[in-house]
Amino acid sequence: MQALILAGGKGTRLRPLTMHTPKPIVPIANKPFLLYQLELLKRADVRDVILSLSYQPQKIEDKIGDGTDFNVRVSYAVEASPLGTAGAYRNAASLISETTVVFNGDVLTDIDMNEVIQFHRERQAAATIVLAPVENPTAYGLVETEKDGRVRRFLEKPSPEEVTCNTINAGIYILEPRVIDYVPEGEPFMFEYGVFPQLLERKEPFFAYIWKGYWRDIGIPSSYLQANLDVIAGRVKLLEPASSQRGEKFDATAEIHVPSAVDLSCTLKSGVQIINSVVSRNCYIEERARIENSVVRGGTRIGAGSIVEASVIGKGCHIGRAVEISGAVLGDKSVMTDYSSVGDGS
Repeated sequence: MQALILAGGKGTRLRPLTMHTPKPIVPIANKPFLLYQLELLKRADVRDVILSLSYQPQKIEDKIGDGTDFNVRVSYAVEASPLGTAGAYRNAASLISETTVVFNGDVLTDIDMNEVIQFHRERQAAATIVLAPVENPTAYGLVETEKDGRVRRFLEKPSPEEVTCNTINAGIYILEPRVIDYVPEGEPFMFEYGVFPQLLERKEPFFAYIWKGYWRDIGIPSSYLQANLDVIAGRVKLLEPASSQRGEKFDATAEIHVPSAVDLSCTLKSGVQIINSVVSRNCYIEERARIENSVVRGGTRIGAGSIVEASVIGKGCHIGRAVEISGAVLGDKSVMTDYSSVGDGS
């Protein structure tokens, strides 16, 4: 069993957080996002992993290497230009020799892949797609299934009167090698609009596994923030967030409320409050600053008396004294002067 992680996107929806960091390695609770997907695969004993890359591939290779540090074997397939989800699969054809788990590079879930693999094998499927139920089906493309789990059809963003189910494509597939033959070589092609309709037309054994547990697309800033908060709250049963021990540069009066994850290299001055938040490496938090329900990326300095709420602060930012930030996303190296404020999703 092999795995292919589709990690080549530019992360446009997640900007400005992906301007200098490819989405697959943006940190979730201070660990590169890809490590959560690798952990999920390892639990199903899938350790032969192909990363399909396109945007800033060297940064990802530098972080993951050959996978030895993470107890997996990683190889790379780099696209000269974006080829779409199925095109990336075809581009990696020379590395694929057996049944393959395919992951979209922005899916955070703790699904039991052992169960999905067993489901796929028992049905002798050519392809299995994982589906997730959602509250508002009209905002997504839906996937209808038969009672035995066979995929019946795809509905692209139906009107309320057209809704017949609430299950959407969760971005996880198990594919037999022959599925590659349904993808043209060297041109952009999508699973959703190109491959899957062909499988239905050819009456291939194409099944759906419905997962009702944790699943999140981290592709937009609000969802990225929530993913961090979900991990530190223990809602994602994968990698444990950083321990709650105190670093050498944490003032004795600094308060770190559980759940939070604060890297031990940070400096926390007197009266600092960290509440349900993630603070990354080498941040400097000055006196009486409060960070709540937020993510602060590495190398950022937050001035005395400043308040950060429900926000994501990029790498290397400088936040002055008595600044108020609420519901905002700041890109890397942003600067906010003393006594300024930003909020309401700015």
